[in-house]
Parts: sequence; C-alpha cells; structure tokens
Amino acid sequence: MKGRKAKMKKKVSAGNIILIAVLSILLLFVLWGVGSYNSIVKVRESVNNQSSNVSAQLQRRADLIPNLVNTVKGYASHESEIMNNLTESRAKLAGAATMGEKAQANSELTSAISRLLMVVENYPNLKADSQFTNLIDELSGTENRITVARKDYNETVKIYNQKIKTFPTVIFANILGVSPAEYFQADEGSLAVPQVNFG
Repeated sequence: MKGRKAKMKKKVSAGNIILIAVLSILLLFVLWGVGSYNSIVKVRESVNNQSSNVSAQLQRRADLIPNLVNTVKGYASHESEIMNNLTESRAKLAGAATMGEKAQANSELTSAISRLLMVVENYPNLKADSQFTNLIDELSGTENRITVARKDYNETVKIYNQKIKTFPTVIFANILGVSPAEYFQADEGSLAVPQVNFG
C-alpha cells in the first residue's frame, strides 16, 4: 500500500511538473505577445505622429500659395498658365490621402513653384515688393521644415518597418496583419528645394 501511494505521488509530481512547465511556456508566449504588440503600437504611433508633422508642414506650404498667387497676379497677370498649375498642384496636395499621394503632389507643387520663381525673374518690381519677399522667406523656411519633417518621418518608418520584419516580432505582426508603413519618396527631379534668390 505504501509503495502504491509513493508511486501515485511520483505520478502526481511528474504531472504537476509537466503542467507547470506547459503553463510557464504559455505564460511566456502571452507575455512576449503582449510586449510585441505594445512595441508595434508604440512605433506605429511614432510613425503617425511624424506623418502628422509632415502633413502640417505641407499644409503650411499650401496655405502660402494663395497669397503668393495673388501677389504675383498683381504684377504678372498674363502668366495665367503658371498660376493655374500652381493652384491645381495645391489642390492635389490638399486632396492627397496617402503618403505616396502626398509625395507626388508635393513634387508637382515644388515644380510649379520653381516655374513661378523663374518667371518672377522677369518682374523686378515684383522682386522688390515687400509682401512678395516676405512670402518667399516664409516659403523658404517652410521648405526647410518640410525637409526636416520628411527626414524624421522616413527615419521613423524605417524603425517601424524593421521592427515588424525582424524575427521574432514578424511572427506576431503577420498574425495581426500588420503592414509596413509607406516612405515619403520624392521624385528624383524634385529632390532639390526650389532656390529662392532675388539678391
């Protein structure tokens, strides 16, 4: 009888050890999943924050365009094609939803601004207008802010995309259906900030 009880205790002890081991593994898996989820959410929120910063700077730039167009119209009213291109490019930027659309619209707006600035060279009175020079200064400052915001955004996207593509987080990311974030890619022709120099 004593031998039988001892065997039962050994069986129970072995069963308990296996159960504890399985529960420990499950607990570790759950804790890893929660940690992975939280880290993905944290970095994704950083991407969203940086995206908002880019959008805010693009909006600031777009808000300067109507004043710029009105100022230039006063001096160069017959340059309507350039004014229309500028207005259309601004509208595209305002309607852009994805980062790719914003990048494309930003490229078109940059190109339109560059064409406008080339035309302005033919109007010395416009170049001397204080309202115009103030707008150009604001536009130049905004271009610099856009460059910084775009760089910060792309760096955050890189961190996020690396996180969801590296092992073991990639397993959890795939289970949740998490997809990579889109970079703000500028067209090769629009990588340079429009040069503003009326000196």
